[in-house]
Amino acid sequence: MAQHDSEAVDMVLVGAGIMSATLAVLLKELDPNIRLEIVELQESGAVESSNPWNNAGTGHAGLCELNYTPDSKDGSIDIKKAVTINTQFEVSKQFWAYLSDREGFGSPKDFLNVVPHLSFVRGEKNIDYLKRRFDALKQHHAFENMVYTEDRATMQEWMPLMMPGRPADERVAATRAMNGTDVNFGKLTRQMLDYLATRTGVKMSYRQKVTGLSRNGKGWRVEVKSLQDGSSREIDAGFVFLGAGGAALPLLQMSGIEEGNGYGGFPVSGQWLRCDNPEIVSQHQAKVYSLAAVGAPPMSVPHLDTRVVDGKKSLLFGPYAGFTTKFLKYGSPLDLPMSIRPSNLKPMLAVARDNMDLTRYLIKEVRQSMEDRLNTLRGFYPELNPADWRLEVAGQRVQIIKKDPKKGGILQFGTELVSAQDGSIAALLGASPGASVTVSIMLDLIQRCFPEQAVSEAWTTKLNEIFPARETVLESDAAVYREVVAATDKRLGLAD
Repeated sequence: MAQHDSEAVDMVLVGAGIMSATLAVLLKELDPNIRLEIVELQESGAVESSNPWNNAGTGHAGLCELNYTPDSKDGSIDIKKAVTINTQFEVSKQFWAYLSDREGFGSPKDFLNVVPHLSFVRGEKNIDYLKRRFDALKQHHAFENMVYTEDRATMQEWMPLMMPGRPADERVAATRAMNGTDVNFGKLTRQMLDYLATRTGVKMSYRQKVTGLSRNGKGWRVEVKSLQDGSSREIDAGFVFLGAGGAALPLLQMSGIEEGNGYGGFPVSGQWLRCDNPEIVSQHQAKVYSLAAVGAPPMSVPHLDTRVVDGKKSLLFGPYAGFTTKFLKYGSPLDLPMSIRPSNLKPMLAVARDNMDLTRYLIKEVRQSMEDRLNTLRGFYPELNPADWRLEVAGQRVQIIKKDPKKGGILQFGTELVSAQDGSIAALLGASPGASVTVSIMLDLIQRCFPEQAVSEAWTTKLNEIFPARETVLESDAAVYREVVAATDKRLGLAD
């Protein structure tokens, strides 16, 4: 018979990925006396979305991702999102630099590497877009070191694997930013979890499933079941964070908070082509992004990437989208149908009606053969040897479906923080560029859910110590941006 016991902590964080680890470390730095527990379904942290093979490992900074700079009807390029993501990533780097000086965190070189970020296009129309994008971005100090070329000899130097075998009359163009990064978010997460383990008042609970969430006075009662022995227990907490990747939506629904009504999820799975042949890997030192196919979700922008995992380099190409009804890579096929509620049925039906291009795209992707996938890669790497490449299954991404007064419902790409009015519970929904901008998201959560403490002298002083400059200053003040980024890069070992 299952045993029941109850305990009390200040906070429960559900999910042991990059989001919960970042929030837990931030809160413990702000108040070392906070008692918190991280509850994780798997046997260790960073198994799902944060695992290095379940994501692209791109330090998203707007340097190469063409979907962050949409082309307007009047011919202008909107760079606002690229600038925002760039400054948010710099805030993340400031946090990692701060941690790199703390005993017990480990070295940033174990999860962070310099890898140039390139954008690559083919054809007159796309070249015109890339040139206008470059001209627009160069006007902002965050992108002042970006370089543009249409010269094939220059591109041969930048990406020697990709140029041989191209038709002589094929028009191509590229931009390059040398300050791009590859991030092993799994290793970063584990280093934060190890750092947390050295602090008092922190409990890690693995192979534990949250089975209930209910109001308990001003806080919450969290029901947890052990997947090892079947025992159950209850945790009373003043604050709950749902940072469980795709599983955050069902947990948000379980909480019953009004702010969660109307949200649905659209799961998209992913696959990569992976190459570990040292002879091939050594010829490509870049993350090269191009344009997405018509109807493809932003997460399916094709790119050929250098990946560095546990000190070993590989190449990844993709992602190739797929469809499954699971909300987690190791989830259940019932996840999607079980998430349908009266409050989100209308938005979900509206999204199904308005996104037929996406539906057709996913059907086409699911039906692809290995040869079809290799043919897509040949657009990047014409002289590939199929024997060098194998299929790697990536993680699940659950795109947000939400109410919309005009359309009934919209499919939203990116991330969204949903919190109760009293700040006692918050959930993070969505996908890319989530991991890269985690710190900004968690700082937003702290301001939203802990408004009084966030403006206190103690917390303000600590935040100013950790973060020399926040997003708005980095965006508007070129001198501060250059100074802070240079100092951060030096501390992280990126300056060379």
